[in-house]
Amino acid sequence: MTTTFFEELNNEGPTGVAFKNVNLKKKVISYFANTGNATIAELGKELNLSVPKVTSLLNDLIQDGLVQDHGKVDSTGGRKPNVYGLAPNSGFFMGIDVKRHHINIGLTDFQKNLISSFDRHPYELNNSEESLEELCQIINKFISELPIPKEKILGIGINLSGRINHSKGYNHNLFDFHEDPLSKIIETEIGIKVFLENDSRAMAYGEFYSGVVTNERDVLFLNLDYGIGMGMLINGQLHYGKSGYSGEIGHIPLFQNEILCRCGKKGCLETEASGWALVDMFKEKLQAGASTVATRDNINPDELRLEDIINAANNDDVLAIELIAEIGEKIGRAIALLINLFNPELVVLGGSLASTEDYILLPIKSAIKKYSVSLVNNDTQLKVSQLGEMAGVIGACLLVRHRLLDLNTAN
Repeated sequence: MTTTFFEELNNEGPTGVAFKNVNLKKKVISYFANTGNATIAELGKELNLSVPKVTSLLNDLIQDGLVQDHGKVDSTGGRKPNVYGLAPNSGFFMGIDVKRHHINIGLTDFQKNLISSFDRHPYELNNSEESLEELCQIINKFISELPIPKEKILGIGINLSGRINHSKGYNHNLFDFHEDPLSKIIETEIGIKVFLENDSRAMAYGEFYSGVVTNERDVLFLNLDYGIGMGMLINGQLHYGKSGYSGEIGHIPLFQNEILCRCGKKGCLETEASGWALVDMFKEKLQAGASTVATRDNINPDELRLEDIINAANNDDVLAIELIAEIGEKIGRAIALLINLFNPELVVLGGSLASTEDYILLPIKSAIKKYSVSLVNNDTQLKVSQLGEMAGVIGACLLVRHRLLDLNTAN
């Protein structure tokens, strides 16, 4: 029985001729996805392959439903050649962005178009077997309601917070209950190849290749949420560091305080300048008698969430605006440190706190000007995420696309 490309793609260890053929098919699909339709002669020239070999590859991919013969193309003379390209609905990539209180899910095609999505699906992220099981149930339900066959989904990218070994599929902070990689455990429940990624890095990837980044090659993306994470584009490449854990800006020891961070250390940036810190500060103010619209819907102050404070700020709540400005100044101080170190072309602010726009952006800009070297920061732009809530979903889809096809660039 002939093996399909989908089966070959998920084969853990193809060798010899099979390995070579899989890679050649990936190159053909990558060319169509990134460049567009082509004739056999054009593909042969681009991929340095013979006409018979290209014809054989195309026939296999047509049989698998990935490629389509689009008919004759106009030519200046002689016999008109056929032009080939990706078939409509040939394959899809799914991205899941797991937040603390909700999940965002999306599906893209080979051309990076968002085909289907839903955001802010209620979900409570806890480090428990029950929470992991619920996550798998939500993913399976989304897949079952899609208007496409499950086998057309080539891979799933799942973003989680914490220290993630993306190459081996482990998360050392969440759902680390078994010897097997977390990616394999979820893969068994879903039945589709799964890739794990740190949430901030996936959001960064989405912005780098489908968001606010244009031609910049050195970019820092800050995920301002309950915690503070960072993704880095250095010389056009996503930077992981030696062990894959780069970007832990939230845990730089910026303050002389005795506040215990969630990492177990004291004085981290997150202890005074994160969503966690903002919630704690807000609760302290309420206990001291401050008033706010955040609790007007009979929300128990002890159950106050970051989203409640952000909504209050966007409704001109004085307390929320003042405290966001306070942590914004401290975040700006950390960004000034990064600018002095990396001299980036662009710094992008994303995550839920970035949605407060000028309330956090203005104090950040003021602190950058105050604490960074003028000669260095003059060449650094500061922008807010263009993809917003969907940055992680888009990034997860693009990363799966990139890894499954082994693309040299994420065009």
